[in-house]
Amino acid sequence: MRLVFCGTPTFAVPTLHAVLAAGHTVELVLTQPDRASGRGLEPKFSAVKQAALKLGLAVLQPEAIRNNDELRERLCAVAADAILVVAYGRIIPPWMLALPKHGNLNLHASLLPKYRGAAPIQWAIARGEQETGVTTMRIDEGLDTGPMLLQRAVPIAPDQTAAELSPVLAETGAKLMVETLIALKQGNLVPESQQNALATQAPILQREDGHINAARGAAEIYNRWRGFQPWPGAYGWLREKKLTIRHMRRSLRASHGNLPMGTLHMQDAQLLLRCGDGDDVELAEVQMEGKRSMTAQEFLRGHALLPGERLG
Repeated sequence: MRLVFCGTPTFAVPTLHAVLAAGHTVELVLTQPDRASGRGLEPKFSAVKQAALKLGLAVLQPEAIRNNDELRERLCAVAADAILVVAYGRIIPPWMLALPKHGNLNLHASLLPKYRGAAPIQWAIARGEQETGVTTMRIDEGLDTGPMLLQRAVPIAPDQTAAELSPVLAETGAKLMVETLIALKQGNLVPESQQNALATQAPILQREDGHINAARGAAEIYNRWRGFQPWPGAYGWLREKKLTIRHMRRSLRASHGNLPMGTLHMQDAQLLLRCGDGDDVELAEVQMEGKRSMTAQEFLRGHALLPGERLG
């Protein structure tokens, strides 16, 4: 097929490689504009742009697409059989939806209709799911509401983080997109409408989502830490300074003592946080504001806990 590929982050790159390896032609790549990054605020190419340039593909980076006549003319001239959209970061306008024969095909990192939205991987883990997956779908004018084409389930390991799960889903999704294109070309794929009543949302993450609310149970606090890696992570406030939890573990030891939720305490050389359900999580690696990241043991050598000290 003749394709246009729309994508931005690393998650989208395996699909770009996979469709090319399968013999399809990518006539044009759309990706987000370069963003200033680092201390020098140097322009940073998206992962998809870097990959596309290495592959010798044409790249466009429009600031806006809804009322972009130049882009519309370019896409009409390409006359693609399908437009693939993988974590592009833009709402696809109606005029673009109507262009290709096979529509605009999206790879979404969940088993739709669960976890519609911008952060499906993160919220699936944060909410304690044991399974997620990838879905190919035809985009409509709603938010991840279009008819589904193919799905593939992927298990979530008990200690897996979003950063670890994301590349697994990206590779699985790349293969699924190739299968979707084959089935569409053969004409034996019947789109399936989503059951809206079963939909759950995965809204874009905010910095505040990383704040540890000790009133939550230990499992939920741990799952949120796993889900929110690498950003926004998990943090609290200690002695009026931000304490970032770089690595957290589920405490496998029985909790003891009637401690208020939020209390930091030691047990067998472990730094533990008492949670709202009376259980603990282990803060294995932490970083105090303005300091380097260090193990809990290193941290405690310079920051001895006071009786009843709490993480706010």
